[in-house]
Order: sequence, then C-alpha cells, then structure tokens
Amino acid sequence: MFESTVREEVCQLSRPGTRWLSTGYEGGRADADAAYLLSVPEGWNDVDVAGYVRRRRREVGFDEAPPETGASRSAPALLTGVSMRHARRARLGPVEAVVTAGVSNPAALPMPDESAGAGRRRVDRGTDGDRRHDGTVNVVVGTRRSLAPGALANLVAVAAEAKAATLLAQCGFAGTTSDAVLVGCDPEGEAATFSGSATEVGSAARACVRDALLAALESRYRDAVPPASVDDAEHGVVTDRRARVDAVGSER
Repeated sequence: MFESTVREEVCQLSRPGTRWLSTGYEGGRADADAAYLLSVPEGWNDVDVAGYVRRRRREVGFDEAPPETGASRSAPALLTGVSMRHARRARLGPVEAVVTAGVSNPAALPMPDESAGAGRRRVDRGTDGDRRHDGTVNVVVGTRRSLAPGALANLVAVAAEAKAATLLAQCGFAGTTSDAVLVGCDPEGEAATFSGSATEVGSAARACVRDALLAALESRYRDAVPPASVDDAEHGVVTDRRARVDAVGSER
C-alpha cells in the first residue's frame, strides 16, 4: 500500500492519489500523495503545528516533487515523541498498518463498580491544552480497496477499537491522552461498501493494527517497562466523572 521512507525522524508514507481521513491535527478528509509521521524533540511546544510540519518536511527533502494525479499538497501528518526507529508496519491482504507507540500518558476509564483507590483517583497531569506527544499511539491504516465514504470513516473506528483492545491486554488502559488514527484508501481500487470487522478490509485492519502495535510497544519498551496504570505513568488522566443517564425521549 505505502512506500515508506524515513529521514531524520520524519517518515513519509507515499502512494499517489490516496484518499485520507485523519483524526490528527488539522485532520479531516484530504486527497494527497503521501502522509507523514514526525517525531518531535523532548520539550517541543511549537504552537504553529502546521508550519512546523511543513518546515520539517522541507528540511529533509520531502517537499520537492510536485503532487501526482492531481492530489493536493495538504498531506496529513501525525506527531509523536517516539523515535521513528520504533515504528512498525504490518500487512495482511489488501491492508497495511503503520504504528508508533508510547504510553507515558495513559487515559484510564474506570467502570462504576470498580472500588475506590488508585484506579479511581483523578490525575490532573496531561489535561486539555497540555500537549504530551511522548505518550502518543499513532495508527495509520491503508487499503488498496476504494472505500465508500461511510466505510472510510468506519475504518477509523475499526482501527481505534483494535488499538484499544491491544492496549487493554498489554497495559490495562485503552489509550493515551493524545492518540490519533489516520486511514487511507485507493480511489481507483476495487470498490468496498463496508469496512466492519466481518469484512475483508475490517478483519485485516484489526489484525494489522494489533500486530504492528504489539511490535511497536516491544521495540519502544525493550529496555523499560510500560506503565500499568496512570499512577505508574509520568503523565495521564483518569476519567472518574459520572454522567446523568435517562431513558431516550425523557425530559431533561
């Protein structure tokens, strides 16, 4: 699916004319010949994220060639504090996934019946406006199929579900405070109306995300132990608030 090139902590995943959907910074839909994963230095706090991405791409020579097949230059990008040497890719059938993984800022969601204690304690570190990219899990999923608009959006959910299931099994929490998902498809490929877990694309995506994430975690924490809870982490949040629940259609 992708031709991958890494230069000085910038990873280019290229495939001409790809249709993308991103949950990352300045995300949404885009038609572009490539997407990017960038590792930012420790203490990075550049408020002009788009300008930083353009500058880094230009510095390493990824902004030289004109776009092919009429695609725009608004290539999506995801940022992380994890080095690109820990990025891992997995392929199965018509799908490929590329993952970077750091879990220093977990986001825990305890269930209401869990007992009070460390797992229920509210942690104020890593709240809104406090960007911490060192703990980000970034997931990129691409397929050679041409996905319908709803199927492309649903692939985000499929990838996020696979990421959450894998992190729960490995670390005890479903994500971090800054995770992002980027999905792409080939507009000229074989058409696919759906991308759920029972479809060829969805099933392959789940396996690819799981296996790439497991490998990325193993690489990143080869000489360290990932945190098992927010209390063990450098940063993180526990969502211990309770929402009001009513029957649908009842008065507020």
